[in-house]
Order: sequence, then C-alpha cells, then structure tokens
Amino acid sequence: MNKAKIRIWGPWAVITGASSGIGHAFAWQLAELGLNLVLLGRRSEALEGLATRLQQEHGIKTRVVASDLSSPQGNLPLFEATQDLDVGLLVAAAGYGSSGRFLTQGLVEEMEMVDVNCKAVLEQAWYYGHCFKARGGGAMILFGSVLGFQGVPLSANYAATKAYVQSLAEALRWEWRLFGIDVLACAPGPVRTGFSKRANMRMQVAIEPDVVAQESLMALGIQATVRPGWVSKVLGWSLAMAPRSLRVYIMGSVMRSMALAVAPHAAVKAPRFSNPSDKMDRGQS
Repeated sequence: MNKAKIRIWGPWAVITGASSGIGHAFAWQLAELGLNLVLLGRRSEALEGLATRLQQEHGIKTRVVASDLSSPQGNLPLFEATQDLDVGLLVAAAGYGSSGRFLTQGLVEEMEMVDVNCKAVLEQAWYYGHCFKARGGGAMILFGSVLGFQGVPLSANYAATKAYVQSLAEALRWEWRLFGIDVLACAPGPVRTGFSKRANMRMQVAIEPDVVAQESLMALGIQATVRPGWVSKVLGWSLAMAPRSLRVYIMGSVMRSMALAVAPHAAVKAPRFSNPSDKMDRGQS
C-alpha cells in the first residue's frame, strides 16, 4: 500500500455500515494500516465491541456513532461527531436491497432504501467533499453494484439506487481531481454478508467482504470503478458490448435464480388518494 496515499487519507477515516459485512472488513484493514476510525451503524453494542477490539489489536483511536441513515437526520450525529477530526477518507458502505416483483414491495420500505442508499450517500459526499477540498485532499469509496449498470427486473429499485451511486461517483471523480480528492465506485457482485438475508436472496456464488475491501483499497486513486470478485468482472466483460435491452433481460434472468420468493402476478388493490389528508396505502402484500 502506498504510504503517501495513506497520509492523504488519514489520520481519520469514516466508515458507514461498520457493524458487519463490507464496512466491518474495511474497519479491520484500515486499522491495520494505522488509520483512526469513526464507525457508524445502527447497532451501538456491535460497534462498541468492534471499536474495543480494533483499539486493542492495532492501537488506533476510534469513535462510535449509532444512527439510522433512513431517518431524515440520520447523518447529523456523524457530522457532529467528526467536526473536530481531520477526516481524509470516507467509506460509504451502509446500504441494503430487496428482491421480488416491484408491486409486492412495501412503498415505505422501498423509499427508506432510497434514503439509505442514495440520500444519505449524497449528504455524506457533499459534506466530506467540502471537508476534503478545504484540507487539500482526501478520498471516497462509494458503493454501487454489478446490478447498477442497467435496469434489473426483480430488483428494480435496488438496482436503480446503485445506478445513482455509480453515476455520482464517476462524475465526482472528474470534478474533484483538481482538489486532490480521489473517488472510487465499488461495484461488487454477490458478497457473503447479511445483505442476502435482508434482501430475501440466495447467494450461490459469493466472495468474502475482505476481498471487497482489499481490492477497493488497491484500486483507490488508480481506477474509476473496481469490480471485486470474479462474478462481477465476468459479467462486466461479457455484457459490456451488449445492447442495454439485452443486459436488462440477462440480469433479470440472473435475479430470477437468486430471488427466493417471486410471487406470481396477481390483482393488486390500487392505492387511494381521495383525500390529501389520507395516508398513502403502502401497497404491502
């Protein structure tokens, strides 16, 4: 690892989604490099336990921020906790997905996914982008997905959120390069985390979170997008020249093999908006 890059990123790094999965893997690898860490997640007990172990094994400093990024002010505790720190690296690993037919999903849950996967990331990029510009450099890793390069039937909203993050990361990399800010889009395929359980998906071939963290850190400052794992790489190469409509069809077939519960088409009661004061029907089935 390039020591000069570590100095640019340090001395503090922020990791969202740090209590498990990919964020957890980044915490261990960045601690090994000697960076102090701000760990954000929903489960304070898991974060405190991780912070204690990192301090004991690597001698770093840590701060724990327990917050739900789906809430309107979810990022506020994070921004307040880092005001006095020299943060040079953001790893925006928090996020989740869903699978199945779009009309069988609850509207509130799907909107909360947009809040976590898109709105919270936008706020973090804007806030820490200003911080990094002021300090003369820094880096961000924003998480797209192999699903984010086209529409994906049976994961329509999740794929759309990842397309947003992919596009945002690509654009910011070019805008901010004159400020010494590196931006990397990470687009993994299946990863062995708690993601699949929450998304009700079957991960038949999955890589470990450590692989995602390692490949991302190696690519940061060099590539615009990294595709950790062989599944993501193969899909990228094989679909690169295919028409977009064909990519949508192929990825829909892939999702059909992964989604555990794909309900048949059925009559769905239409939401009613007869009175502006009425609450929106959440469309759950």
